[in-house]
Amino acid sequence: MKAIVYEEYGSAEVLRYTDVDKPAIGDDKVLVRVRAASINYGDRATMHGSPSIMRLAFGLRRPKKAVLGRDIAGTVEAVGAKVTRFRAGDQVFGEMSQRGFAEYVAAPETHLAPKPEGVTFEQAATLPVAGTTALQALRLGEVAPGRTVLVNGASGGVGTFAVQLAKTLGAVVSGVCSPRNADLVRSIGADHVIDYTREDFTRGAGRFDVIVDLAGNHRLSEFRRVLAPKGVYISSSGTGGAVLGPLPRLFAVAAISPFLSQRLRGLYTKRSIDDLTHLAGLIATGKITPVIERTYPLSETADAIRFIEAEHARGKIVLTL
Repeated sequence: MKAIVYEEYGSAEVLRYTDVDKPAIGDDKVLVRVRAASINYGDRATMHGSPSIMRLAFGLRRPKKAVLGRDIAGTVEAVGAKVTRFRAGDQVFGEMSQRGFAEYVAAPETHLAPKPEGVTFEQAATLPVAGTTALQALRLGEVAPGRTVLVNGASGGVGTFAVQLAKTLGAVVSGVCSPRNADLVRSIGADHVIDYTREDFTRGAGRFDVIVDLAGNHRLSEFRRVLAPKGVYISSSGTGGAVLGPLPRLFAVAAISPFLSQRLRGLYTKRSIDDLTHLAGLIATGKITPVIERTYPLSETADAIRFIEAEHARGKIVLTL
């Protein structure tokens, strides 16, 4: 089968579209013929091997797993003897522990959710990382009707879901983005759009009940300045130094939060079939719509990643098979 393979860390130049062995499945696994996959920040970070600390998990000198990719959607090809939730022909989607950018994946039954009718494979493939991250961030912030929510990084994969989900919860939403993406963020429901090239929201008069920080481009003290006295700040950014990445921000959040009336939280997203089922249901009923800027065939994954890194894609980039 074909897959996207990398045997060393680096830029998109290290990626190869090549033949690998079709995965075998154990008693508790499902073989899925992949129809669509989406690219996440984590895929790019894993490809680069940066920040350096992540190499403790993914391989110090070279990647332990040669095939990239986490988000997939496809059709069940075969199931193991102990699998009870799926059978051949079922349409599913879910989050892998890499190895997703391939024609076939072997996934634990517990990592997959059924794809409902009315949701395309491309749409389903956007949900496992980005959609779940947005949903769990808003849940951590206890977003409810009338609460004011600021999404810093509103035009990205997680941000476009966060804006839409916050609106379904009845919040008043402000989205921070570039002027290129202002119309998009407004079109998906943001009540207010802040152009960060013209306005520094951390110096404005507004106060927010919840700040979902997906960009990590201001100091904690600056975010706290515009956070309501009992408000919640949620850090879910991959940005940071070349060695430790976002860890210093997460450590600072954990260290100072107990001494404040404001609540500062780091988001550690958990894989959840219930969340995937809920998100897919919102798409099927038309309450949210994944923003997909472009699709590429799997063979052009390197080009897709180059585009993301050059243009800062709006919403999600999806790979099709």
